[in-house]
Amino acid sequence: MLGVCYYPEHWPESWWERDAAEMAALGIRYVRIGEFAWSRVEPEPGRFTFEWLDRAIETLGKAGLKVVLGTPTATPPKWLVDLYPEILPHGEDGRPRGFGSRRHYTFSSAVWLRESARIVTAFAERYGQNPHVAGWQTDNEYGCHDTILSYGPEDLAAFRSWLRRRYQTPDALNEAWGNVFWSMELSSFDDAVLPVAAVTETGPAARLDFWRFSSEQVVRYNEMQTAILRRLSPGRFVTHNYMGFFHDFDHYAVSEVLDFASWDSYPLGFLEKFPFSEEERARFTRTSHPDVPAFHHDLYRGMAGNRFWVMEQQPGPVNWAPWNAVPMPGMVRLWAWEAFAHGAEVVSYFRWRQAPFAQEQMHAGLNRPDRVRSVGGEEAAQVGVELAAFGPLPENRPSPVALVFDYEASWITRIQPQGADYRHEEISYRWYEAVRRLGLDVDIVPPGADLSAYSLVLLPSLPHVSPAMLQALKATEATVLIGPRAGSKTRDFAFPDNLPPGPLAELLPITVTQVASMRPGRHAVAGDVAGGAGRWREWLETELAPVASFDDGGAAVVAHDRFIYVATWPEADLLGAIVETLALPRAGLTALPIPPDTIRIRRRGDLTFAFNYGTEPWTVPEAESKRFRLGGATIAPQDLACWEG
Repeated sequence: MLGVCYYPEHWPESWWERDAAEMAALGIRYVRIGEFAWSRVEPEPGRFTFEWLDRAIETLGKAGLKVVLGTPTATPPKWLVDLYPEILPHGEDGRPRGFGSRRHYTFSSAVWLRESARIVTAFAERYGQNPHVAGWQTDNEYGCHDTILSYGPEDLAAFRSWLRRRYQTPDALNEAWGNVFWSMELSSFDDAVLPVAAVTETGPAARLDFWRFSSEQVVRYNEMQTAILRRLSPGRFVTHNYMGFFHDFDHYAVSEVLDFASWDSYPLGFLEKFPFSEEERARFTRTSHPDVPAFHHDLYRGMAGNRFWVMEQQPGPVNWAPWNAVPMPGMVRLWAWEAFAHGAEVVSYFRWRQAPFAQEQMHAGLNRPDRVRSVGGEEAAQVGVELAAFGPLPENRPSPVALVFDYEASWITRIQPQGADYRHEEISYRWYEAVRRLGLDVDIVPPGADLSAYSLVLLPSLPHVSPAMLQALKATEATVLIGPRAGSKTRDFAFPDNLPPGPLAELLPITVTQVASMRPGRHAVAGDVAGGAGRWREWLETELAPVASFDDGGAAVVAHDRFIYVATWPEADLLGAIVETLALPRAGLTALPIPPDTIRIRRRGDLTFAFNYGTEPWTVPEAESKRFRLGGATIAPQDLACWEG
């Protein structure tokens, strides 16, 4: 189904009824409201003005629309900040990040937790049993604008309490952090400081713990809100809308109490934010790279119950990227169908109408500010018509390939990247891309997940291998492709006693004896597979014969039993060769004969979808034997097709 984000407080009440009717006529069924409405609902302490929101919900409900109500905690009102300035987050410079935009709170403030619980309770008591309210969204985009790590007095006090619970004694903390180094030993938990604003690099184990602590603060905060909503609004779903390429907290842990995850899909904006090459950005500037939406669909589908929504879908140019392009005709429709192909239950557009004022006035909506439907709105209407004719989509099935994605790996490699261009999100994305270019579906799973259903498992970046992760690898019969730096750190951010790959040495008879981060450039790798490598290289001590080597004879790729280890950052040609020539045959999988760059295939149940991100038409192989549900044998640029089988 389709949804939309709506802000009735932004528009004259006389417009609401027509807006609701037009939403229903366009095929929209869900409307998210309220997530930024705190100041309008409670204009001063304790004085609530819910009546306008009552009427808005009633107007939407009478039109046959279901309401997703956001808790308004992403935007504390000015009077709350004036009463309790301690709720404000602090930057690395130690200064408060003040009122005037949004997300101006720290998760560590006890006062903030109390006030959040109070407003969430007020919303849930008012609307928890409302027949038009189908579900809830907690807050909005946790961590947006770099607000997970905060460095104020409230954060320091909470961090010290967290350390006491974790380590029990200062000696245990000193041992875990390696504080004997540089005379950093502490005699009391009250001596602990935030790992920031020192002369040079602070202790990496301390920084990792501060990241873990900060992530757990988000988990605790979300649990608080969810518990209130469960108690006062039984039978309604609870979700949260995550972001793209944002890894500052553990989304898996936050999602444990949700019914499903949702995320905000802005493919063109993410193209500018992700470290793509300039050639890629130029090539895909109006479509986005073909795997940007898909990567996140597969990531968030794996968060809670094999379900997800797109809570915000880009309908036109956005306002927040360095450059903000207009989507190519057809892309707004394509992105929606691609989300459904990957298992989305709802695609909800941001927003119903473009605002003619404030920070997001340059952000397109389904309608222009003059109440005329936008170009993206016309494409959304087409999707609504197609969905009505299409009927229910089948259930998702497990994919043949799993990619293990670890949020702690992102923190570890950012704390000590050892190379200026070593990026966890990039290597994870490129490995995903390499498999998707070959026409295979991918499930993205957390470390320690059951891998028994998969034929091929990808571990592009896993510095810390937990006992649960090791056991999952032992239990599966899948072929496992492992990337560099695997098993290189203990839980306390130290080298394992047996050197990397640490616990994985039980599965792979190798030892990493030294590493190098390499300046930009291409280094040749040749052997059973060949191509370029860069950024990172490891020297292996092993009796295994190399599958491929550097020009000095050092092993770049080795294999043992079901396991393949890549001792470098493989560029696209080498990575593609490793996947297609080594990994897929060992896993009993076959690549599809599709162009490598612009066509993406996705299966949902007994349906197969194909999406064309390119500039030339593509003909579906053996089209004469297929029963098409959407499109046909030839798929034009920025178009799609769906067939049975």
